[in-house]
Amino acid sequence: MHRITRIAIAALASVGMLASVAACGSSQSTSEKNGTIEVVASVNQWGTVAKTLGGDNVNVTSIINSTNVDAHDYEPTTSDIAKLQKAQVIIVNGAGYDAWAVKAAQTANATIVNAAEVGGVNDGENPHVWFSADVRKAVAQAITEAYEQADAAKKNDFDKMNDQWTAEENNVESKITEVKQKTDGLAYAATESVASYLAEDMGLTDATPSGYARATANESEPTPTDIKQFTDALKAGEIKLLVVNTQEESELTGKITDAAKSVEVPMVELTEQMPEQYDSLTAWMEGLVDAFSQAIA
Repeated sequence: MHRITRIAIAALASVGMLASVAACGSSQSTSEKNGTIEVVASVNQWGTVAKTLGGDNVNVTSIINSTNVDAHDYEPTTSDIAKLQKAQVIIVNGAGYDAWAVKAAQTANATIVNAAEVGGVNDGENPHVWFSADVRKAVAQAITEAYEQADAAKKNDFDKMNDQWTAEENNVESKITEVKQKTDGLAYAATESVASYLAEDMGLTDATPSGYARATANESEPTPTDIKQFTDALKAGEIKLLVVNTQEESELTGKITDAAKSVEVPMVELTEQMPEQYDSLTAWMEGLVDAFSQAIA
């Protein structure tokens, strides 16, 4: 199980600086077959952004699109590699989350958008960058620039779709601002730091016990002492909200959730990958913000 530490978002400067889009060789302007740009994303959360920003001008394939698949440990198939090699634009998450995709993309004749690099997040830092409002906006701009590089004649179309996506993102951020009135400074803990960027955007304070946090950051199992400190903090009322990554449940996390239930600490359950019921990253984020709001109502 890949575990990482929680960091603060790097300060983001101008849009031009954010759009750290790396070009690997020169690709064709559009697909010779149908005039659309061939796009491959390593994970569906970025794939849905790519589709929204490109509309009918792009053909987007997401390699991982299920909550049953762990992107950290995914082994790409021959078909996956072939798709990456044929793409004109490749979107990877980076920061160690999908190293297999980053590696495969390096040999492709495509423009690469590395979400973590665009957002100023390095390897070893929290790779779940799609939970950050700042990174989402930066990546959307980088994707739009990649499309306009691939097909300059459709620049106006891409700009309009970027504006539409930005309006959706602004709705999410407005909801975050509203919910923050209730969540600002509230102590929460997490079984894994998947959604720490979102929690930070909402003003929540990370109260995950340090021993447990260090263990998970080092990709090791928490000790019985770590688990006891966690459950004791829950029972003592020091933690007001528990965030649970249901993709990484175990006997140990079960003890933590049982302790939370025993003292009626509210919980928010979420996944790393975008659930099937959502068709866009912004819709998913809005749903999660609603879940946080309802949990602490």
